[in-house]
Amino acid sequence: MANKNNIITVQDINISITTINDNDYICLTDMAKAKDDESRAADIIKNWIRNRGTIEFLGTWESIYNPNFKVVEFDHFRKEAGLPTFTLSVNGWVEKTNAIGIFSKQGKYGGTYAHKDIAFEFGAAISPIFKLYIIKEYQRLKEVESNVYGIEWDIKRVLSKANYQIHTDAIKNYIIPTLSFSQKKDWVYAEEADLLNIVLFGCTAKQWREANPQRVLNGENIRDMASINDLTILSNLESLNSALIKSRIDKKNRFKILLETVKDQRKSLESIDIMKSIKKLSNSTFIDVGKNIDLNND
Repeated sequence: MANKNNIITVQDINISITTINDNDYICLTDMAKAKDDESRAADIIKNWIRNRGTIEFLGTWESIYNPNFKVVEFDHFRKEAGLPTFTLSVNGWVEKTNAIGIFSKQGKYGGTYAHKDIAFEFGAAISPIFKLYIIKEYQRLKEVESNVYGIEWDIKRVLSKANYQIHTDAIKNYIIPTLSFSQKKDWVYAEEADLLNIVLFGCTAKQWREANPQRVLNGENIRDMASINDLTILSNLESLNSALIKSRIDKKNRFKILLETVKDQRKSLESIDIMKSIKKLSNSTFIDVGKNIDLNND
């Protein structure tokens, strides 16, 4: 899963948050500015991490959430903590114990980051009041994200149903009457749905299910994983394909027209930010377009 970054403002200080595998990590370097100027941030973090209470907190957190945590090395640090000669850096802690709760990185959004549980503990070391404010702003961010994805879900429901009836009516009225009695008419709906799946997603519904068994167990289907842009295009394809069916265009030529439509509409929609916080969700395994459907059978 790709990382995403957010910024919250606490007492006029911008604090970066990076999300990795659905876990939020808050920038301690930014937080340290609340206690002193930016040039002293590294020293503040270094002094905090070498504290015995901090070592015990970090070790307990890792023991709960990190199955690969090296407990023996942790015990060594815990025994050394508090001695005048004891020093410890974030990188040293990570390298020796295989910790995952805190890390340092370079570049844009660089600095020392810690899992939100650990970051809130660091906030308390800076100031109990600061800790309360950062928790409040973090919760506000999560509420905003929750509302955004709630809206996304509602939009997806509407788009997935928008032209479905138009599409199925065209199949019922213009394709099924042309079939012989022996042909399995119920299959036609699935075949036409998969025609749209292939031009848009690159695979049939069955192929997607076979490639994503865990998602199937979770009750998801190929269209659940589509982005807002893809569902917009799908709705347009259903309307277009129904018109092509009514015009007696054969499946092979309909496929070509639909595929070109997908390319054109995707190019147009990618330049439009429909919902700023919504990113493409499709993780499907794609195949060569048109490989697994009989385009000569109309």
